[in-house]
Amino acid sequence: MKSIFDTVSRDCSKAVTNSYSTSFSLASKLLAPSIRQDVYNVYGFVRFADEIVDSFHNYDKETLLNDFEEDLKKAVRDKISLNPILNSFQETVHKFNIEEEFYMSFLRSMRLDLYKSKYLTKEEYEDYIYGSADVVGLMCLKVFVKGDQQKFDDLKEDAMKLGSAFQKVNFLRDLKADLEDLNRSYFPNTNLQKLDENSKKRIIEEIELDFKAGLNGIQRLPVEAKLGVYTAYVYYLRLLHKLKKTPSLEIRNKRIRVPNYEKAGLMAKSYVTCRLNLL
Repeated sequence: MKSIFDTVSRDCSKAVTNSYSTSFSLASKLLAPSIRQDVYNVYGFVRFADEIVDSFHNYDKETLLNDFEEDLKKAVRDKISLNPILNSFQETVHKFNIEEEFYMSFLRSMRLDLYKSKYLTKEEYEDYIYGSADVVGLMCLKVFVKGDQQKFDDLKEDAMKLGSAFQKVNFLRDLKADLEDLNRSYFPNTNLQKLDENSKKRIIEEIELDFKAGLNGIQRLPVEAKLGVYTAYVYYLRLLHKLKKTPSLEIRNKRIRVPNYEKAGLMAKSYVTCRLNLL
């Protein structure tokens, strides 16, 4: 029965989420059951594409990404795929009418990672972030509002800002690995090999503006999504604060983390804030 295969597909997307991201997995568990699985389905898709370009170094990444893209198109067209991750994702695409432009923009940014190592202009930088992060926020927003286009349009800009904030924090946190392992430099007009305090301050101020807009959107999210998204926001804001206090040279030389015990505390604090309607 196909229903069994669909269940297995959904379980695969959930397993990918739990295996690859502790923080995202914790935040997802705080989403209402009515939308949680579909967020797993979105995450499974974006994580697999990201792993192709970031991790599969002993393979032909371009061919793998080409095949993944073709399989995605067939999955959406045929409403089935023997790739369980794509099978669960196409289900969510159709359920919430997720625009093709969103997931194809994501793949375009992933494709840039195959051959582009430096982003020299603000336009290049913003275009990459739109495809790699903003559209992920927009796909999740489609799920959060359950396809309500009016609510989606009202929250769209803030969702994109929150996606940008998360991505830029990741860029700053992963500076060492991006430069040394992947030979990538995302922040334009910045010498990341010799990151100084002024450059770090400028980057963090930019991220803080994105977080401010993102919080405005979180406050207006449906109740089913608010706690989970706010928990992710609190985690990334805490990570940004740690980066802010860390000397620029140290950021360049090691990956800054939020320990698991602290994540648990942030989750508890987020729960109380939302349940007492203090957000």
